[in-house]
Amino acid sequence: MRAALADGHEVRALVRDPARVGAHLPVQAQVVVGDVTDPATLLPAVDGVDVVFNAMGVSEQWLPDPGLFERVNVTGSANVARAAARAGVRRLVHTSTIDVFAAPPGGRFDETSLATAPKHTPYERSKQRAERAVLDAGGDVEVVIVNPAAVYGFPPHGRASLEDRMFRSALRGRLPAVPPGGSGLVFTEGLARGQLAAAVAGRPGQRYIFSDAHVSLRDLTALVVSVAGRGRPPRATIPPAFAGALATGGELVARLIRRPPPLSRGQLHYLLWNVVPDASRARAELGWEPTPLAEGLRRTLAELDRA
Repeated sequence: MRAALADGHEVRALVRDPARVGAHLPVQAQVVVGDVTDPATLLPAVDGVDVVFNAMGVSEQWLPDPGLFERVNVTGSANVARAAARAGVRRLVHTSTIDVFAAPPGGRFDETSLATAPKHTPYERSKQRAERAVLDAGGDVEVVIVNPAAVYGFPPHGRASLEDRMFRSALRGRLPAVPPGGSGLVFTEGLARGQLAAAVAGRPGQRYIFSDAHVSLRDLTALVVSVAGRGRPPRATIPPAFAGALATGGELVARLIRRPPPLSRGQLHYLLWNVVPDASRARAELGWEPTPLAEGLRRTLAELDRA
């Protein structure tokens, strides 16, 4: 949103509860109250708009009600696409995830590696179905899909975010060990530049991967401590078998207390997948450039200090 305003665009934001996100919304943005699960509230948000960015979604890998993945990620995305088509919107940029691709653990993949079979977790499967739902419901709208790696950076942060769960603990010296595996990462501001570039130069029906770098969780948290100049890096990596037992036990407790586990089986599955996304197409076709990891972390930590 801030990137679009900085480029001189008029921005309209669909918000469920303005009071909850007011501090994070630029004053220049026009706010429309609505919900993607309520189609009647969407038309005021898309009427007269040239480009719609569908960047909403439930991004957690565990929920006490797994049906929420379907209602928000799939049906909600279809509702947005359908409303855009009815309003005569020219282009829809749909933000998906790299979870929809297929690759062996530790392998490398690009946009040609789209998974053809349902993926492992309810979240992953919902994102697969969301892409198909948007393409089916979009009608004459030009649909461009962006597939970011794990996103980090500026607030607001989700309850499963790296910033809240790992960065703060490492900076306080309270992270003795981290889960195994790693992930591709993309900085929020860089992803925003990519989404805008996809709106301008992306090919209709095409998809673009955005990933700055791939890093293990242990190396990532060590770099966080190094960039910040404080805290303590983790001393160990949790063995995969032990991490699996922790995730299983944590989900059993989570179902009783109705709060997310520290590490879900879906998160662990993703980390152990540990794949390297190839963002060459975005660089070649959109002119997108990754954000150096140390720079992105420095700016992220500065925001955390101000929070």
